Amino acid sequence: MLFNILGSGTSTGVPMVGCDCPVCRSTDPRDKRTRSSLLIRHKDRNIIIDTSTDLRQHVLRERLPRVDAVLFTHSHADHVNGIDDLRGFHFLHQQIVPCFASAETLAVLRSSFHYIFDDGTPAYPPIMRAHEITAPFNLFGIPVVPVPLEHGITSALGFRFGQVAYLTDCNAIPDSSLALLKGVDILVIDGLRWHPHPFHFNIEAAIQAARQLNTRRIILTHLSHSVLYSDHSRLPPGVEFAYDGMEFEAPVF
Repeated sequence: MLFNILGSGTSTGVPMVGCDCPVCRSTDPRDKRTRSSLLIRHKDRNIIIDTSTDLRQHVLRERLPRVDAVLFTHSHADHVNGIDDLRGFHFLHQQIVPCFASAETLAVLRSSFHYIFDDGTPAYPPIMRAHEITAPFNLFGIPVVPVPLEHGITSALGFRFGQVAYLTDCNAIPDSSLALLKGVDILVIDGLRWHPHPFHFNIEAAIQAARQLNTRRIILTHLSHSVLYSDHSRLPPGVEFAYDGMEFEAPVF
């Protein structure tokens, strides 16, 4: 499997509109962060996690000819509002894309984007088929393990794919979910900023959470404009910042 960090930024993206801070003025391309999303390529299939606000930019940058499935972590705007951009693929391929999410997230998606799922007029045919996540499942030969997470006053799902786990938007990992992550080799985890936040792990807390799993490689994502990529020298060994377009590989099992 090939993993691609489509977007590594928090809900505002980086640079943030109206901001003149050193990170927003940085000329390092790794400090240019679109909203968080992940692409998984396996054989001839393309799976994305979350339809970020910047989905159109992501698929054009990566020259994706199609999207074969979507997994949703939760229903916050920066993770779902790009869903309409999937219509372009439907115009070309006339295929209904399966999507997978919790019951709560599906309810929000159906309410906000009913035309994506409902039988409507010929001009707006349904383009996605919803599947509620209730247990681990197999997707195109890839075992997918949903990982419940705490995200402030709400919840989100992380996902494990063999030796890789993706945990964006969280500030706590329940003990039962830590058990699901045992043995993970590469962990992509929310590490919003250096100082604490009520709904997200800060960098120190993310590292502490990941260390419980003895993970070999920790990649911090969902980064805000208070994190300068060049500050990676402040991170301990085995920990790094994600950046848009970052790629890594891992076996399916």
